[in-house]
Amino acid sequence: MRLSKAWIVATKDFKTFRHRKAIIYSMVGFEIFVSVGLPLIIKYATSHSHTPAGATLAAFSNVLTAFAFFFAIGAAVLPMAIASYSFVGEKVQKSLEPLLATPTTDAEIIIGKGLATFIPTILSTWIGGTIFMILMNKVTAKAFGHTYYPNPEMWIILLVLAPLVCIAAIEINVLISAKFNDIRSAQQFGSLSLLPFMAIYVLSEIGVYTLNTTNLWIISAIVFALALVLYFLSLATFQREEILTKWN
Repeated sequence: MRLSKAWIVATKDFKTFRHRKAIIYSMVGFEIFVSVGLPLIIKYATSHSHTPAGATLAAFSNVLTAFAFFFAIGAAVLPMAIASYSFVGEKVQKSLEPLLATPTTDAEIIIGKGLATFIPTILSTWIGGTIFMILMNKVTAKAFGHTYYPNPEMWIILLVLAPLVCIAAIEINVLISAKFNDIRSAQQFGSLSLLPFMAIYVLSEIGVYTLNTTNLWIISAIVFALALVLYFLSLATFQREEILTKWN
């Protein structure tokens, strides 16, 4: 496999994405909601509480980590918008066939298109995470007596879990692209991949378990194993001969 060929595929998709306002809006909108909206929720809750601010924030300590988990959820959400245009969009517009006619291998195409989805998703996640930590520290530092972020849980979420979730989401979209000819249908079906992560978030909020470092490492290991399996499945599913003869 030649990474230079994969990068050529990625740069082609970067140019296409710049003209897709829906992709830009979804990325910016989600990050603003999480990085700005969630700190505002904490600020509102503490300012309207009848208990001392320190006691209120202490009760919110698990909530703060659960809110940080939204960046892992975002790493599953954003690839649905990007990858669906990359795979199904080109399938619909019949612009994938010229690429398949080149000597580029299936793995190079998948990795190239995966990079085109992975890089903007992770960059926006890291930027949003940085803004989130800055704003949340401003809200909580006085009551806690110290800055809450960055902490070990946040490092795991941003540097380990979110990239793994993003990779798994991209591979799921490759599998979906083999079955759907409509972008909206592909996105709706792909949204089912969010259910496990939403369940993790809800269970942590209601106190079934905490999103501590141990549990986050366990979740990351599970997602890593899933991503590995999905890669080989997506590679087996992405058959250029079938695409050229049946995706019409």
